[in-house]
Amino acid sequence: MKTTLSPKRLRAHIRASDVRAAAHLATSATRGITDLVEAMHATVARPFGMANPQIEGRTSGITGFVYKSIRGITKVVATGLDATLSLITPKNALAESSFERDAAISALNGVLGDYLVETKNALAIPMNIRLRGVDVSSNNAAAIPKKEVTRKLAIFIHGLCMNDRQWLRNGHDHGAKLAQERSYTPLYVRYNTGLHTSVNGELFAAHIERVLADWPVPIDEVIIVAHSMGGLVTRSAMVFAGHAKFAWPAKLSKVVFLGTPHHGAPLERGGHWIDIVLGATPYTKPFARLGKIRSSGITDLRHGNVVESDWANDAFARTTTPLPTGIECFAVAATTGKTKRDLRDVLLGDGLVPVSSALGKHRLIKHRLAFPEGNTMIAYERNHMDLLSDQAVYEQIVEWIQREKT
Repeated sequence: MKTTLSPKRLRAHIRASDVRAAAHLATSATRGITDLVEAMHATVARPFGMANPQIEGRTSGITGFVYKSIRGITKVVATGLDATLSLITPKNALAESSFERDAAISALNGVLGDYLVETKNALAIPMNIRLRGVDVSSNNAAAIPKKEVTRKLAIFIHGLCMNDRQWLRNGHDHGAKLAQERSYTPLYVRYNTGLHTSVNGELFAAHIERVLADWPVPIDEVIIVAHSMGGLVTRSAMVFAGHAKFAWPAKLSKVVFLGTPHHGAPLERGGHWIDIVLGATPYTKPFARLGKIRSSGITDLRHGNVVESDWANDAFARTTTPLPTGIECFAVAATTGKTKRDLRDVLLGDGLVPVSSALGKHRLIKHRLAFPEGNTMIAYERNHMDLLSDQAVYEQIVEWIQREKT
C-alpha cells in the first residue's frame, strides 16, 4: 500500500542541517544541468557537430551571456540560502536519527557519496564502528563497561546504499542472534558506500585496529560477516592491514561473505553501456554526463574492484585480488531460482549478484577465488536482501564459525 508522510511525520525525520546540505546539493545540480544544456546547445550550433577545442561545452555572444548569468544567479542564491539556513542549524547535531532518515541518507551516499565528500557536504557519512548504535571507533572503546562486552567480536559490514541499522530485517538480526546464542559482541560498521572500495578498505582496517587496541577486555577471536559490497571492502581492508602490519588480522579467524559481487554485478555494467551509447555521437555526448552520475563505489562493482590499482589506471580493467591466506573464508550466494541453472537463476541470480560472482567462480582460472566447496552455500528461492534475515543462512553461519579451523 502506498503511503504518504504527513508534514508532521516528515518533520520528524528531517533536520535543519539536512535542509542546508540538500540546498548545497541542489544548487550544485543546477549548475551541473546548466553546463549540460549549454554543452548540448553549443554542439547543435556547430556545423556537423564539429567541436572547437577552445570553447568546448561553452556558447558565446548573447547565448553565452545567458548561461553565464544563470550560473551567477545560482551562486548568489546558494550563498543566501546557506547564510539563512546556518542560523537555524543547531550546533549540536547529535540527536538520534530516525530509521527512515538514515536509510535515505545512506542511499544518497551510495549514489553520490564521493561527490558529497569532495564538496564537503554535511550529508556525507563518516565511517565508524558501532556498538548498540554508539560509535566506538572514533571514541575511546576502553570506556565501555567490561560487563557489557565479551572476548569474541563479530563485525558486520553492510552493502551499497545501506547502513548498520538495516541488518535488522523482518525482526531478525544475525548479530543479535550470535550475541544471544554464541556470546559474540556484535559490532556494526556504518560507512559511505559511494567512495572507492579501496578508500573504504583502508578506513575499515584502521578503525578495526583502533577498536581492538582500546577494547576493555582481552580479545580471543574476531569474525567478520559482510553483505554485498561490504565483502569487497573487507577484502580490501585485509590487504591494507597486511601492508600496514596491523595487529588485528592475527585475531581474525573467519570471514563470511553474503552475496558479495567478487566478480562484479551486471547492474553497474548496464550503467557503463549507457556511457558508451550516449557518447557515440556529438549530439548525444553531452547527455553522457547523466550516465556518469554514479559514485566511485558503484563503478567499482563493475568487476568487483578491491584495491586502488584495480581502478587507478583504468577504472574498467580486470584484475583479481586473491583471498587472504591463514583466514578461513566462506561465501553464501542467493538465487531466485528453484534449482541451479533454471531460468530465474540464469536471468536474475539473486536480483543483483549472479551466483558465480558471489561464489568467486570464473571461467578463467587466474580470476577464480579459492573457496573450498565445503565453505560455500547457495540459498535457493531467495533474493539479495533475504541473505540478511534468512534462518537457513544464519544456521549456516553458526555452523561455519563453530567449525574447527582446518
